[in-house]
Amino acid sequence: MMNILISWLLLSFVVWVTAAILPGFRVRGFGGAVVVAAIFGALNWVLGWFLFTALGIATLGLGFVLAFLTHLVVNAILLKITDAVSSNLTIRSFGHAFVGAAVIGLVSTMTTMVLSSAA
Repeated sequence: MMNILISWLLLSFVVWVTAAILPGFRVRGFGGAVVVAAIFGALNWVLGWFLFTALGIATLGLGFVLAFLTHLVVNAILLKITDAVSSNLTIRSFGHAFVGAAVIGLVSTMTTMVLSSAA
């Protein structure tokens, strides 16, 4: 249970940082980032595997070979869905969502590395 809460707060922080540094990607304060992280996390849990598999099959396996790129596309799609269902997130275009997914992945990886090396 504690790991879920820590992951949720970490994702909230990463979404908030992404909105602070990326034009075209806006979130309503840290409270809005917490809501966005909850929605995005739930969508990722429910739809992420399905979209990843569908893209992998649709690209005749190339999506599985280029898994990092497929995950970025899936996360960008999930960010746009989150934007559509939440008033706390505004993403100007799919391009901004794609760059946002890349920034979220990068900042999340860096934050996880820093936290794990500090422990």
